[in-house]
Amino acid sequence: MESLSPAIGQKAILRYTTTYSDHDLFLSSVRLRTVRNPIRASRRLKIRVQSKSGAAENAAGGGGIDFSDPDWKLKYQREFEARFNIPHITDVFPDAVEYPSTFCLKMRTPVSEEFAEGYPSDEKWHGYINNNDRVLLKVINYSSPTSAGAECIDPNCSWVEQWVHRAGPREKIYFKPEEVKAAIVTCGGLCPGLNDVIRHIVITLEIYGVKKIVGIPFGYRGFSEKDLAEMPLSRKVVQNIHLSGGSLLGVSRGGPKVSDIVDSIQERGINMLFVLGGNGTHAGANAIHDECRKRRMKVAVVGVPKTIDNDIMLMDKTFGFDTAVEEAQRAINSAYIEAHSAYRGIGIVKLMGRSSGFIAMQASLASGQIDICLIPEVPFNLHGPHGVLRHLKYLLETKGSAVVCAAEGAGQDFLEKTNAKDASGNAVLGDIGVYLQQEIKKYFKEMGETSDVKYIDPTYMIRACRANASDGILCTVLGQNAVHGAFAGYSGITVGICNTHYVYFPIPEVISKPRVVDPNSRMWHRCLTSTGQPDFL
Repeated sequence: MESLSPAIGQKAILRYTTTYSDHDLFLSSVRLRTVRNPIRASRRLKIRVQSKSGAAENAAGGGGIDFSDPDWKLKYQREFEARFNIPHITDVFPDAVEYPSTFCLKMRTPVSEEFAEGYPSDEKWHGYINNNDRVLLKVINYSSPTSAGAECIDPNCSWVEQWVHRAGPREKIYFKPEEVKAAIVTCGGLCPGLNDVIRHIVITLEIYGVKKIVGIPFGYRGFSEKDLAEMPLSRKVVQNIHLSGGSLLGVSRGGPKVSDIVDSIQERGINMLFVLGGNGTHAGANAIHDECRKRRMKVAVVGVPKTIDNDIMLMDKTFGFDTAVEEAQRAINSAYIEAHSAYRGIGIVKLMGRSSGFIAMQASLASGQIDICLIPEVPFNLHGPHGVLRHLKYLLETKGSAVVCAAEGAGQDFLEKTNAKDASGNAVLGDIGVYLQQEIKKYFKEMGETSDVKYIDPTYMIRACRANASDGILCTVLGQNAVHGAFAGYSGITVGICNTHYVYFPIPEVISKPRVVDPNSRMWHRCLTSTGQPDFL
């Protein structure tokens, strides 16, 4: 794999080796049974899984499962456990030495540089996570495939337990802190909270006792550009960086070949790499992880999902999203005031969301000032008796003004396609906001009616702002758990929040395709209830 921006969503065939023998797998529908030491357990069961959507093999039909088999649930759970088994250092180095953790909140004295006797703690601390701890991935038992937002494995919507690995500090670690050189890289575009995550990765690394921490400037290209020197990081350096937006390390899209990046990692002596980015960045991180394994390099590669669009699979939310929704309120309120104050005024706000309309949906729901919300997942007509323009005419006649919120990826079928792509491999989108403004003006002009249309695009103001309190907490815990995962010996993983708990996912399961708004979900229905808009078809 040479590109760091592979097409997301293509059918992938994934091969995993589980750490469990048959009798250790889910043998009860109410209780997860695991081996006592899953890291060192014999690897007896190989499962080949075909998946179009990562973990979402939940569409009716079950992805080829034989539902006439009375043991289909058990087999599905076995396959699920195989897919969600997170890679570990001992997969490549079965004799890797484990050490007592240096992370202990009951032992607050500075970690000594002499570790001749290992890492003894003055007192047993019960703050560690057991390797067998799991978090339930799905918590709703849908009774029918027609229930709002239903995600079913079989046509009867049977309840099947799906468990993922709980994040947090482990009692045993697989790296000596004095031998660690950790690197942090931020890729893609800006997002509120980047500095918060960087800060807490550095702080947590220092608590473990790591002395060598560096930042790779300007994304993956920092591994190859000779004029971009790595930045030494310490608590002193990062202490106040969370008070401002942006990224201390800078960001960029694209980058060199995977082999060149791993060459650079090897030359620099890096053995922990923390990658902050979205789907494309995580695809690159997974490729780096695979290449390090291929070369038998003891390197832990851990991702922290960064996407302001909230479009990462399986997670409750990603950092920066709450801040984006909050900051979008300013733009929406300004559009409302402009529209409400003008004679037959119409305000248009375009928000982020290339393929997922989460920001537009949540911002519309939060504001209570939006009359029409347009997102990529829901097609709409502009013209015709049920089109957007006809509804705007109705709103002007009944309310005197209207406010429209559109995600940037909405209505792209109306715009001319250029086939151009950015450095990350993303299609360059047309500006739906400008198009709507022009079409609305044209529509009312042709009808001989007055309209005063104002257009606001707050994208870069939102991306560059500081994280709010909610995102600040999320960033703090994500940064801490990324370090815990690396020291526990895991690699090729990303950390996220699932059903309010922090978990580790294998990267392939979260990058299979973007997470999108389900038009049959309760949240979208709530948005429609708030705006009062009809179907525009």
